[in-house]
Amino acid sequence: MFGRSDTLARRTYVLTPALRRDDRSAVPILDHSASAILRNTRNLMARQRRLNPTTNPPDPDLDHLLPPDFCLEYRVMPWGRVGDATLIGAIPGRDRAHLRDVLERAIGPVLFADVAEDDLLRLLTDRHADYFAELAEYRVPDEYSCRDINKLTLSRGLAASLFFGISLALIYIFPNVFFAGITVVAVINLVATLVFKVVMLIAGYKGPPDRPIELPLAEKPVVSLIVPLFREAAIANELVIRLSRLTYPKSLLDVVLVLEEDDRQTRQMIDAVSLPGWMRVVRVPDGELKTKPRALNYALGHTRGEIIGVLDAEDAPATDQIERVVEAFHQAPSNVACVQGILDFYNTRSNWLSRCFTIEYAVWFRVVLAGAARLGIPIPLGGTTVYLRRSALNHVGGWDAHNVTEDADLGIRLYRFRYRTILIPTVTREEANNRIIPWIRQRSRWLKGYIITYLVHMRRPHRLLRDLGIRRWIGFQMFFLATILQFTLAPALWSFWLVCFGFSTPFFDLLSPDLAKGLLALFLLAELVSLLTGFVAVARTQHQDLMQWVPMMFFYFPMGVFAVYKAWSELVFKPFYWDKTTHGRSDPDVPGGDIHETIKT
Repeated sequence: MFGRSDTLARRTYVLTPALRRDDRSAVPILDHSASAILRNTRNLMARQRRLNPTTNPPDPDLDHLLPPDFCLEYRVMPWGRVGDATLIGAIPGRDRAHLRDVLERAIGPVLFADVAEDDLLRLLTDRHADYFAELAEYRVPDEYSCRDINKLTLSRGLAASLFFGISLALIYIFPNVFFAGITVVAVINLVATLVFKVVMLIAGYKGPPDRPIELPLAEKPVVSLIVPLFREAAIANELVIRLSRLTYPKSLLDVVLVLEEDDRQTRQMIDAVSLPGWMRVVRVPDGELKTKPRALNYALGHTRGEIIGVLDAEDAPATDQIERVVEAFHQAPSNVACVQGILDFYNTRSNWLSRCFTIEYAVWFRVVLAGAARLGIPIPLGGTTVYLRRSALNHVGGWDAHNVTEDADLGIRLYRFRYRTILIPTVTREEANNRIIPWIRQRSRWLKGYIITYLVHMRRPHRLLRDLGIRRWIGFQMFFLATILQFTLAPALWSFWLVCFGFSTPFFDLLSPDLAKGLLALFLLAELVSLLTGFVAVARTQHQDLMQWVPMMFFYFPMGVFAVYKAWSELVFKPFYWDKTTHGRSDPDVPGGDIHETIKT
């Protein structure tokens, strides 16, 4: 019943339809006579068995009977032979009626015996570590993954040669034409960005959120939080304290701390902390690829929640955040697969860079993304405070392990699969990157990921248009293409400010006085709209003292130009390189980063 396939250049198993979650309704109902008596007898026998892996380890010769990812998802493992039946180790407390039907049609008669979940997960990981590590890298189908973006094909080589050849020819033979061309593109992009920002500002305006509905305990689902840790020894202890403040019932909370196998310092720090029962550690095997999405994919199989959340190591989530997320999913339509919270910072007063970072995030989450969510435009997700329905996450293939902005890519892929994302007013505070060089390195990774995500989804523009529809397709262009061009072509627009100091440019000399005045008026209008958006965004936070810092954004965003050219160079030489941001370098403005806040929207 189980075959092997080498598609996607990896080992994968072809499951029978009966083993897929979405085909459960197709399983026939057996009669309730002899089969019912047999099941009752088997269940009674299972309750009398408790497998001990130390004294009675599973038979390795039976590993081939079931796919490892199936065993991980359903928490089962072939253990041994009892006559003609296969003894299956399974964690207690789960309904085994449907599972028995599926297994017996696949491998014949089965008997169940209880095994502790920790023991079962450890055994599966030990037996199939290479498979799970490989699966974590190749979950996303080729069509939606960027893993081949560094491969030089004939068509890519010809396109690149043609582009650079024409560009060099224009620069050498017709430099004025080249400069005029990129300036026109930059101006058009500026106008489009200006219109988009105004639309988001208008669409994002709304009154205070409705009071959430408190669900009874019996209706609350299990929520799993995945927290990737890599070289985070400095803040590991504080992380445990912050997560312990969450008020969601701990019996329904499943926190998985994900550590890289070779990260000894963080592992030692975590080992020194007494973790509560609802918090556990998963170690990701070493591999050439070492990215956050790879760690997320690997840890996904170890979670057990219906809702999967992602938090970063430096995060301080609102204490009632999980309740707000669960209530949002409960009230939302079934096609809402993702709930995105708001990100803010707890070290806003460190220096001017942290203040500007806070203003930028206020604009992004409280204006731009709020407007996009109301208009139904695909949202590039944030890397943290993201909560997803497990079924939808599995349906779209999880995270692309090779994409350095896996969050933005996942946000677009969800919409391509007809899912939606909503924003809710729950805040997670984290540490603002407040040093210039690390800021540029972090921003270059984000921009590189935006470039990669754009190239992946625009491989077949017509199919993307069909998947999203014209309005969402335009929104996708504004979020990605306009952002990339805005930073890449910014120097062409900066040159026009030289006119104010008595200098001139070749393109400016070609303009009539009226057009020149109109262009300068456009620049001033764009800056005024940026100021207005900044003031509105800050007014929706509790950082009222940052109002006076909004004009400093004129000196903040030019750093992004250095970041985007670093991103373009890395796209060529090391597209999958994850430029790690070091945390724990800035103390919070309030003790422990406490985040009791009344959200203004």
